[in-house]
Amino acid sequence: MTPLAFDAAHLWHPYTNVVAPGPMHLITEAEGVWLTCADGRKMIDAMSSWWCATHGHRHPQIVDGMKAQIDRMPHVMFGGLTHDPAIALGRRLLSLLPETLDRIFYCDSGSVAVEVAMKMAVQFQMAQGERERYRFATIRGGYHGDTWKAMSVCDPVNGMHGLFRGALSVQHFLPRPPVRFHEPWPDDPAQNGLAALQGLLEQYADQLAGLILEPLVQGAGGMHFYHPAYLRAARALCDAHGVLLIFDEIATGFGRTGKMFAMDHAGVTPDILCLGKALTGGHMSFAATVATSAVAEGIGASEAGVFMHGPTYMANPLACAAGNASLALLEDGAWHGRVTAIAEQMAVELAPARAMPGVADVRVLGAIGVIEMKQTVDPRIAHARAPSTGVWLRPFGRNIYCMPPYVVTPGDLSRITAEMVALAGGAQ
Repeated sequence: MTPLAFDAAHLWHPYTNVVAPGPMHLITEAEGVWLTCADGRKMIDAMSSWWCATHGHRHPQIVDGMKAQIDRMPHVMFGGLTHDPAIALGRRLLSLLPETLDRIFYCDSGSVAVEVAMKMAVQFQMAQGERERYRFATIRGGYHGDTWKAMSVCDPVNGMHGLFRGALSVQHFLPRPPVRFHEPWPDDPAQNGLAALQGLLEQYADQLAGLILEPLVQGAGGMHFYHPAYLRAARALCDAHGVLLIFDEIATGFGRTGKMFAMDHAGVTPDILCLGKALTGGHMSFAATVATSAVAEGIGASEAGVFMHGPTYMANPLACAAGNASLALLEDGAWHGRVTAIAEQMAVELAPARAMPGVADVRVLGAIGVIEMKQTVDPRIAHARAPSTGVWLRPFGRNIYCMPPYVVTPGDLSRITAEMVALAGGAQ
């Protein structure tokens, strides 16, 4: 049985029908922006392998850091023990974050970081004597991961997990923020979405542990970019009603939107922050949930006294080493110029798609480029074309989009945008 035949018969890929899995490509090597197929053909990874490989694949500085660490200590439990890679990574993270976010809980993956954030919020509210505050509010069009509690705050109708809505915890959903990122902000609360947010908090605050949002960019829920003023108002309203504000920056953190964190566009700090994906530059699965001291000490003063969560691979030294090397690559600030140049080039090169009759919108924010179609796009078409075009794209829903590594060259970026426009033309 060939490797691909075995794969088709026995391996289960994400969001894939095992009966009709569609095109599958065997990758033998990854370096920089390039993926090498078993037949020798190469594809540009325009997705940064689901948004995490910000520095490109197999970056020598990250690889060297991991090699040095694996020779010393690949893993040790974090309960009652600590180690230098975790401490060094903590220092680097705190140097990037607002000073009030100062308690770091290391996690296995982005979805787990969301689970941890939600558990923190509930346990904090219980510690305050608010035992009925165990539900959450969020906005439609959101996506926060595939684990059980995280699914409950994904869009319950149009999201990936609508199938499970009868089995999930019932949460409170607000309309998607109606004002786009680059649009003027209207003061009328009925027009800017704040009337709905204020009304929900006034009615249900005594049930809510937290409000969880993807700041500014709703990723897998539709690549919707909304206005920073919504976050500023959400901060004030959460404070007024005793609701914790949680930001999911798993997809947007570490420069993807043109600032280090998407929340920086609004100048807003949450009570709890979820980080992942680019934290290790895509070299290891790893994440972090960062809270304020008020949240951490509130839980510490509770009856339980401890936060009731502890992953086996929490603060894995090898992942921490990758994280340290990845963040070190961001410290000189050169990423900002690269992301700005990527945004400017994509804005120009994707613009012709606006004139296509099947295109609903074209938008760019930082190193995120989106062509939104009027109809659903079949990702299998892009998958089948990829080895011959040399561009790996994975459209979803109505969106043909890219999130290239920051190290992409202008020439390679032009190949990406050209293929996106070609796919949009063929999908009409």
